[in-house]
Amino acid sequence: MSRSLLLIGRGRMGRLVEALAPEHGFHVVGIVDRDAAARPDDWPAADVAVDFSLAEAVPVNLPRLSERGISVVIGATGWHEREPELRRLVQDGRIGVVAAPNFAIGVNLFLALTERAAELWRERPEFGAWVHELHHAAKRDAPSGTARVLEAAMRGQGYDRAIDMSSTRAGSIPGTHTVGFDAAAETITLTHTARDRSIFARGALQAAAWLQGRRGWFTMRDVLGV
Repeated sequence: MSRSLLLIGRGRMGRLVEALAPEHGFHVVGIVDRDAAARPDDWPAADVAVDFSLAEAVPVNLPRLSERGISVVIGATGWHEREPELRRLVQDGRIGVVAAPNFAIGVNLFLALTERAAELWRERPEFGAWVHELHHAAKRDAPSGTARVLEAAMRGQGYDRAIDMSSTRAGSIPGTHTVGFDAAAETITLTHTARDRSIFARGALQAAAWLQGRRGWFTMRDVLGV
């Protein structure tokens, strides 16, 4: 049975989600753009929403979705300093939220590899560490949300030395993230390269399907069980 999906934001990623929704058992019942965002009473009922809008829109949209009992997958980035207050909105158990800076399955497995690498190198002071990411010129946040999550994952494994963070914004790069460790005579790098933006839309739709019937705040790693 097809499930109903409310699409919030119809930019590049929103259009991909819209196009791929039928493959994942969803039909789009409504699209919230800049004009419709001001009229939440007109939003149609839906089983789940997918939000690839703007960072400043997420703290506005989430309370509206919670009031209507619509669970949501949040793919917009740049809003995570507001996460603690937004988490409190879903503590009543009315809706479920899957929030992730990156919905690519490979990226989330890459995150697990990064945690293990940080654990191995945390006791090796002769190695310096860095995270570098590349994205298209129109991406607003830098470093990316994924790069910040990679850094946090390393810190979570006890890596307490400096981690150099850097970003490149150019052309139409879908997204590349590298974690590296360098010593005097050797370098180790882990890299994830996105060749097609559809991986983000497919991951978001997989998260939307997984979210059915669940309440609370989740990440893509919950969806994948890693």
